[in-house]
Amino acid sequence: MADRRISLDRAGYGLLSRTLAECGRDAATGELRVCGRPGGTFHLRGGRVVAAESPGAPGPEALLLRSGRISGEQWDGLLREPGAGRWPEAGLIAHGYAGAAQLRVVRMSALQDAVFAIVVGRVEGVRPLTAPSGAGPLAPVAVGETPLRLLQEATRKLTALAALPCPVLPDRERPAPVPGATPDDLRLPPARRELLTHADGRRTARDLAFVAGRGVYPVTVEVARMLAEGLLHCTDIPPTAPPVPVHIPSTGMLLPLRREKPAEPPEPCEPPEPPKRAGGPEPGEYRVRLGELVRIGELLPPEPVAPAPSEPSAHQERPVPPERPPRQLPRRLPGASGINETLAATHREASWKGFFRLRHRVRAPDPGT
Repeated sequence: MADRRISLDRAGYGLLSRTLAECGRDAATGELRVCGRPGGTFHLRGGRVVAAESPGAPGPEALLLRSGRISGEQWDGLLREPGAGRWPEAGLIAHGYAGAAQLRVVRMSALQDAVFAIVVGRVEGVRPLTAPSGAGPLAPVAVGETPLRLLQEATRKLTALAALPCPVLPDRERPAPVPGATPDDLRLPPARRELLTHADGRRTARDLAFVAGRGVYPVTVEVARMLAEGLLHCTDIPPTAPPVPVHIPSTGMLLPLRREKPAEPPEPCEPPEPPKRAGGPEPGEYRVRLGELVRIGELLPPEPVAPAPSEPSAHQERPVPPERPPRQLPRRLPGASGINETLAATHREASWKGFFRLRHRVRAPDPGT
């Protein structure tokens, strides 16, 4: 049964959770009908769910009558009493058929079981909220439950059911006793002997829950455990396929791991030579061969590769780099700036001003002559 997966109807669950969240936020009162398989009805009062009904789970009346807590004659007698209504809780307590705490447990169990049957099935649509009908729910709880808490509890049960070694769904598998497993075996608990009595290969876990007067979730879990222990078997389930190894790629998707053939050594191949021209090769044309590059008319030598510098060992002294000469400022040549008057020249060329000075010195009489 490992090939069958029990998963949640994400689209239907999202639609149902959003609608119930809106009803809870608006503190709505009325009936919310869920279309699908098996579907059902949520009864809300002030935004809280006070009752839930589904054809996939037995109601509080079936839990009382088919479990043997009360007979059909006793139930009919209570309904005939004045003021009994559809749920004769006062008469059940007065006659001692059930206690007040036991009835509260029955109502809450029926509510949670109906929500589980709706969630584990397929939700095809949710109708708009309507006003409560005249009859109303059969046995509402005094203090309702929040829709979010009910959906979380149903999801938790579905997760626990899928984690079992032989998971089943309430409305699919039809178990039957294996040869040798009889309800007369006193070593088995009474609940299992009752399931062996009613399991005939035609009833599902949901049908067994109605017959035994128990919740659909505990019956489905018990059937899955009995299948794993070899007390029940399902003839309509194909044998388990051998596991296929999978690997998880970077995309996160699960893909089957294919068994690849051993790689064969590649055949040596040479690159195709370029087509020859009628006029001969053109200058500058290159031709590629295996491991070398050949130019037409000359062979290009390989570029020299400088050896990598080796690190000196511990016992060798590191070479001392030569000392660099001290850095000196560049010297300027005389006249490089273009100002010649400030430079002390050893010889001046003659000019018209010097000519007049020289003539004046010549004309001056010498006082000694």
